[in-house]
Amino acid sequence: MKSNVLSRYRVMAYVTAVWLLVFTVAIILKYGFEVGDTMLISQIHGVLFIIYVIFAFDLGSKAKWPLGKLGWVLAAGCIPVASFFVEPKITREVRPLLADAPAIAKA
Repeated sequence: MKSNVLSRYRVMAYVTAVWLLVFTVAIILKYGFEVGDTMLISQIHGVLFIIYVIFAFDLGSKAKWPLGKLGWVLAAGCIPVASFFVEPKITREVRPLLADAPAIAKA
């Protein structure tokens, strides 16, 4: 597995998490205080989430995760601040697979 697969996932995990927080604040302002609009923020988050799903699925398929773990990682993109905790855990689990890749290729 190439390291850019993990890098793409990590970037999108953080970008999606930040936009989900922005979207959450916008929803609270709109419905709690009747201030602002969420249309643009929701569309941006939707596009970013689709990209996150693609990159997480790519990482999961290359790391050979079971379907339950992949679902857990994808769900983290739907829960505000969850990606900030899930991404470091996933990175710790996947880094050894990256270290083993050159050894396997040479053998």
